[in-house]
Amino acid sequence: MLGLLRLVVLLLILLTTVYWSLVLWFRAGERARLEAEWREEQPPLPMHTHVEIGLRDYVGDLHRKLIWGVYVVPLTAIGLLIYVLNEV
Repeated sequence: MLGLLRLVVLLLILLTTVYWSLVLWFRAGERARLEAEWREEQPPLPMHTHVEIGLRDYVGDLHRKLIWGVYVVPLTAIGLLIYVLNEV
């Protein structure tokens, strides 16, 4: 039981590091895309306002997708694998 607890804690630390790395990386890419879009179109909004509005919409959806992709799916797969291997 102690081994399982150690595994879960280590996995959570690792997955949290991966999660925040991906959030920062995707935000930087989206910010660059929005800045390039502003330079091409020259909308009436200032660039920082255009970028902040775009990032606000993007980040909410990004967090939901990353939580599923980084935490829920891998931990479910590992839990299922442990369960199946222990039942054999």
